[in-house]
Amino acid sequence: QVNSKQGGSPCKEKHVVLLSPVGKIEISGCETGLHEIKLPKMSVLPSGAESSVACEVCEGAEEMPEPLRQCTAWLRAYFCEPATTGTLPLPAFHHPLLQRDSFTRQVLWTLLNDVKFGEAVSYKQLADLAGNSRAARAVGSAMRSNPIPIIIPCHRVIRSSGDTGHYGGGAPLKAWLLSHERQQKERMA
Repeated sequence: QVNSKQGGSPCKEKHVVLLSPVGKIEISGCETGLHEIKLPKMSVLPSGAESSVACEVCEGAEEMPEPLRQCTAWLRAYFCEPATTGTLPLPAFHHPLLQRDSFTRQVLWTLLNDVKFGEAVSYKQLADLAGNSRAARAVGSAMRSNPIPIIIPCHRVIRSSGDTGHYGGGAPLKAWLLSHERQQKERMA
């Protein structure tokens, strides 16, 4: 249950499951906005056949509030027609972490707005962009607590060494997302 700001009454949370090229993505939210995107934990990367899976909502399609509809449309575009993501509205976010003013929120917003599709940034570079060059560790912590992965693209944050680093969905998923973006960006160029 997530309490809304006004009056603290709980949201009417809805859930949808999106079948994607990387497996089932669970999305939750309410009329106000998106609460969370849960990625499948992957130990191996999808190859050929699975990665060509169309994005379909396989659970919860009925009575989808607008933020969930926008989220599924955005994710479908991300996987299937990435060139169109820039023209789609981002869903509103309704997660407590993104409501209150904090360095974590600052880092997540900076990442969302400044690190574009097909780009990668180091933890230290993102700390610089967010206004605190000595906060690379705090950036790592912010990435771990990101409730809206893929849309807030924490997979684009890598180590200064070029190593991909950790990821909530597992290292293979992070590598797949980075590779997907690189390939799509080359096609769009």
